[in-house]
Amino acid sequence: MLVEWKKDMEELVGEKVFLVDEKTRDKLSKDYFWYSPVLDAELKNKVADGVCKPSTEEEVAQILSFAYERRIPITTRGAGTGNYGQAVPLEGGILLDLSQLNTIIEVGEGYADVQCGVKLGRLEKELREKGQELCIYPSTYVKATAGGFFSGGSGGIGSITWGSVWDGNIIEAVIYTLEAKPRRLVVSGEELDAYIHNYGTSGIMTQLKMRTAPKTEWEQVIVQFADMENMLLFTEKLSKDPTIKKRLVSGAEPPISSYFTPLLNYYEEGSSVALLEVEEENLEEIKGLADEFQGSIVHVIDAEAYHKQMGLSDFTWNHTTLWALKYDPELTYLQCGFSNSHYLDQIQNIKNKFPREVFIHVEWMLANGEIRLGSLPIIQYKSKERLYEIIDYLESIGVSVNDPHTFLLPRDKNGYFEKILEKKKINDPLDLLNPGKLSMALK
Repeated sequence: MLVEWKKDMEELVGEKVFLVDEKTRDKLSKDYFWYSPVLDAELKNKVADGVCKPSTEEEVAQILSFAYERRIPITTRGAGTGNYGQAVPLEGGILLDLSQLNTIIEVGEGYADVQCGVKLGRLEKELREKGQELCIYPSTYVKATAGGFFSGGSGGIGSITWGSVWDGNIIEAVIYTLEAKPRRLVVSGEELDAYIHNYGTSGIMTQLKMRTAPKTEWEQVIVQFADMENMLLFTEKLSKDPTIKKRLVSGAEPPISSYFTPLLNYYEEGSSVALLEVEEENLEEIKGLADEFQGSIVHVIDAEAYHKQMGLSDFTWNHTTLWALKYDPELTYLQCGFSNSHYLDQIQNIKNKFPREVFIHVEWMLANGEIRLGSLPIIQYKSKERLYEIIDYLESIGVSVNDPHTFLLPRDKNGYFEKILEKKKINDPLDLLNPGKLSMALK
């Protein structure tokens, strides 16, 4: 039997919008937090009391007003491809699934104006048909939504050239507040800092204008190396070469390279590999650069096959972790940043300290105007205590760690957390938007 507020919600929006069956609630209350054994234990039993699937902004406003009146928590979800429990309702309440807001409103020169539930794979296809393409997108782009990526993600394919979600890749956004009468805000410029990567805590994004780039014909290239150091030096030099246009520069040492089962026929067992997306006219330059570091091109996917079959990006960013988990469920990962000047020393220290526990997977990207080495190393998981011993050691040698084993929105050095917190106090005075994700910050 439905409790009173659920009956009233059903009357307000209808039974097609408000869903309370156990299967739907359980399915949509989860994201990819199971990448982390720590989060899996903490979050697997968290379930919303009901799911709302609005298809218009008007319905969104109705639901938010109702939630404010009844003091019901709201947790927002796109496609649920996030990895940190961003879309998991810690305190029950309403799971607000925005995937039905999926209209591509306008594509113009250098931008795409879309509703938050538009899938990035669909948008990329339409953009490329019109001579443009996404600047950045996650490895889960086929399923991931535009709003979910900018509200819960950070970087991905394209970040080598265009940076992260904070680097001007969102131009404008429509945000709803959670008040008695929800306000519809149109934000741009520095105001966006309070709503990017906010887990839906400071306001709910329903529409966004994204920066786009001119379409490029991308060739995908696998380069094989006998050792990790040459792979790293090759990927660094390629990443910093402004004459070679690129969308992806990724690298993995063994045994990570052995997890990519669909690719194993292309390179020798025990190899370190670089996985690239480069403009098709640059293949000769790539070959020359590979020769310089004793590497060899072992496979090329022609540009006409781009996005028409499994691509190399399906083995990069956090898809690398997915392949690792398929191979061994006892593996997990971290998110790290290395020093530009002495990353080789840092990596060697890590390999010496944890030779059978930490395996190196790198993603080069643009950050604060500088090409930097990011990493999602694969970790042999033994215990939560051991995991944090590894994190403590990495930080002690100057490696930055963004902990993917907590559902708490991380503080940062750029002041974004404080901006999110400031707007949350104004836009969500009852702390009903994804409560619990900002820890003790509101108290």
